[in-house]
Amino acid sequence: MGNLNAFTIVSVDGYFAGPNGEIDWFKDEHSDEEKEFSAESSKKADLLIFGRTTYEMMKSYWPTTVAIKADPVTAGMMNRTPKIVFSKTMDPEKDGPVWKNVRVIHEIRPEEVLSLKKQGSITILGSGTIVQQLTTLGLIDEYQLMVVPVILGSGKYLFRDVNRMNLTLTGTRVFQKSGRVLLTYQPAGRDTS
Repeated sequence: MGNLNAFTIVSVDGYFAGPNGEIDWFKDEHSDEEKEFSAESSKKADLLIFGRTTYEMMKSYWPTTVAIKADPVTAGMMNRTPKIVFSKTMDPEKDGPVWKNVRVIHEIRPEEVLSLKKQGSITILGSGTIVQQLTTLGLIDEYQLMVVPVILGSGKYLFRDVNRMNLTLTGTRVFQKSGRVLLTYQPAGRDTS
């Protein structure tokens, strides 16, 4: 069975977005080291999962010539890899998909997610509310939290309304140029190797 990995960018104080959904605090130029990390991570995903907001942001960038020129390896993976968008309101007939290999699912059902895991490794990119829901269901095998050196003071917490869960630190990586730190955790007691 494949793993379900959540990669999310958070502020030092634990927010994944500002009070009105702002993400301008982490949309800066990525260093070569961060591009290299994205490229190596992209090789591990057989399926990508997004919430609607993250999907809209991603589809407006990755299929473009600007993205393909700036980061061809990651752009190639993002455009080639099958994608699922969890959204109660997105209508594939009206709202796209404008991007290749996209399927919309209107409701998160544990049995469906488990079935997807049997098909290979899954990565959730961003999508804080989807991460919250899948955490509550106990379906996430690994959390990769990219901590950005900023304190927002208010906003949308990544793990709001989630019960306590002990985690085991399985990796760290410091990106010197940006000051970002990648923390990798697994739910305690779960071996996903």
